[in-house]
Amino acid sequence: MAEQEQTPRAWYIGAHRDEVGDAAILVGDPARVERIAEHMQDVQMLPEKRGLKTITGTRDGQRITVSAFGMGAPIATIVLHELHALGIRNFLRIGTAMAVAPAKLGDFVLADAALRAEGTSDTYAPLGFPAVADFDLNRVLRDRLQTSPTDWHAGIFGTYDGFYTQMFGLSGERRELIGKLKDDIRKYGLIGTDMETSALLTAARILRVRASTLCVATVDAETQEKIEDDLMATLEREMFEIALDAMSTMAGFDTH
Repeated sequence: MAEQEQTPRAWYIGAHRDEVGDAAILVGDPARVERIAEHMQDVQMLPEKRGLKTITGTRDGQRITVSAFGMGAPIATIVLHELHALGIRNFLRIGTAMAVAPAKLGDFVLADAALRAEGTSDTYAPLGFPAVADFDLNRVLRDRLQTSPTDWHAGIFGTYDGFYTQMFGLSGERRELIGKLKDDIRKYGLIGTDMETSALLTAARILRVRASTLCVATVDAETQEKIEDDLMATLEREMFEIALDAMSTMAGFDTH
């Protein structure tokens, strides 16, 4: 019992402090966890709970945890909050986002900040509180992106809860970009949209930890064109390398 009290287990992801690293990469798709594991060493697979798949491995001597949250801000922030409670202070969400010009299909998009159009961040801070990425983490990501052969853009994401009510409406077999989102893109100069970033950035600021988002632009906002599978597989591997390099740098920064 004494040992359990000294090393509490996270409520949902089910991990102890000694099972997680000094930085975390958050992904939506659980299948992505096994694929990023191929880019790490000494990988330990933690027991899966509620579909939340988590691993911890090493990169350049630094221990990094990768955890999948599925989809949406509520679960993503639960995973971040629990990993924070276990001592992690650096977080990066990687995955996919809708492309808004000047970003195009196949580009990387880095969040400097995000428009808070979801509800989860409201439980952490009032709407006047900005959702801003960590400067030091984004500096490291920018330096690493400069070495990439892939085009990239940094700017403001728009984050929404309702995919079919705030982002795309269904009309027969075609999804139509909802007018309010078109207005937000035009007014606020958004470079991409997703369902998690603004909540993660807000929660991270309140919890006094670093966080950012790096995505592959996989859907064109206007044309609905989707990225080809082969190109996505190539870009995903590159995204893994960028993310792991950046997070190992941040973990090393905090441990020296």
